[in-house]
Amino acid sequence: MKQHRLGLLFSLLLFAAVPLAEAAAPPNVLFIAVDDMSNALGCYGHPLVKSPHIDRLAARGTRFDRAYCQFPLCSPSRVSIMTGLRPSTTQVFDLQKDFRKTSLPDVVTLPQLFTKAGYFAARVGKIYHYGNPGQIGTPGLDDSASWSVAINPSGRDKDEEGKLTNYTPKRGLGSALAFLAADGTDEEQTDGKVAAETIKLIEQHKERPFFIAAGFYRPHCPYIAPKKYFDLYPLEKISLPNEPKEHLAAIPKTALGSTQPWPYFGVSEEQARESIRAYYATISFVDTQVGKLLDALDRLKLTEKTIVIFWSDHGYHLGEHGLFMKQSNFEESARVPLIIAAPAQKMKGTASKRTAELVDLYPTLAELCGLTPPKNLQGDSLRPLLDDPAAAWSSPAYTQVWRAAFPGYSVRTERWRYTEWDHGKQGVELYNHDSDPHEFRNLADDPKHAGALKEMKALLQKNWPAGSWTPTPDKKKEKKKNP
Repeated sequence: MKQHRLGLLFSLLLFAAVPLAEAAAPPNVLFIAVDDMSNALGCYGHPLVKSPHIDRLAARGTRFDRAYCQFPLCSPSRVSIMTGLRPSTTQVFDLQKDFRKTSLPDVVTLPQLFTKAGYFAARVGKIYHYGNPGQIGTPGLDDSASWSVAINPSGRDKDEEGKLTNYTPKRGLGSALAFLAADGTDEEQTDGKVAAETIKLIEQHKERPFFIAAGFYRPHCPYIAPKKYFDLYPLEKISLPNEPKEHLAAIPKTALGSTQPWPYFGVSEEQARESIRAYYATISFVDTQVGKLLDALDRLKLTEKTIVIFWSDHGYHLGEHGLFMKQSNFEESARVPLIIAAPAQKMKGTASKRTAELVDLYPTLAELCGLTPPKNLQGDSLRPLLDDPAAAWSSPAYTQVWRAAFPGYSVRTERWRYTEWDHGKQGVELYNHDSDPHEFRNLADDPKHAGALKEMKALLQKNWPAGSWTPTPDKKKEKKKNP
């Protein structure tokens, strides 16, 4: 009788162990990066841009409405994300410095953490920086220690750069208002190849935990996509921002220094509108490629086993304040699309209005996957906001840029943005986002808001203490950069 009971108990434990082991299997990670994408997406409320696949990802996860990069330039932002450290710690402020060879030789990057835990880690396309489009097809500034496999596709877009319409021919293609409504198929484009190669890796490694990063090259300029995506946006529907001209009088001149000549890099309003149309077309093109990845997860029955992260390295100006592209501390440049869809999260299809930072991704993924991250990470895990998007949260967001020999430091809370140029010597900005979401009214000199100014200044100095200084980027290298 005793043996019978022991045998029955053993059988029950054995039976229970199978689903328990399956439930305890670590989740996969699909890490999707896009290059230079603003929040011009359907799920963020844009009235014109069509992004059905990114929208469906948001519908099954959490959309962060106030997410910010730490530096609105490709390499500094991407190094910050992948190391979990702020630019003032990584010391990467330009597009040439290799963190592994200089400031952080022994750092454990995000994919390295997963490799140490037994994951297969791979990259397709642009995750760390390399010049877009100049270095497409090469490793660029990739960190080889981060990956078991790294793939650098190159497509028809790279071969057909001679067909571009370029309204700023004196600028390098990596920072030019240039575009092409291309012939051929999605699959011939570099981003089409990124999607295809990523799917191959998922299929090959679906039986073990994976961390696979898909780095798309669009909507970064030159704006190239098959013609059908341009057809989605009739030019007559494209307009420049309608802004009160008087608002510029209270904005420090250096705050507008990212676009020279100002405004619009010197192009006409019609040319600027054509460039915006092309930018929207490339967003819809990338959206379709993201959809292919989501379809593959569904087809392989991996959706409920995979955490999907969607992010852009920084935001993008499309004429706001007369600016184009990045490298400002205004909302359009600092704010990024960020979507996290995790099978284990309690609430799905939600939006969080709490301030989030891209530096938060490292600790977030570590917690979601039950991994122990390095102790020196400088972000916060966003896990509580996945379960409750309105959970108590007090972390502000910090962004910085460079102007020649001095920095511009900015801090964002849910209500306020405060920016200092050259520690206040070159100007100060304060914007109330409750009443001024487009940052038209600089309230820094308004005595009515002296209390808010003092509070925000204290927050800024908490991250960059008074008297601190960051080494000046190499000016010679700055002139050669290819964003």
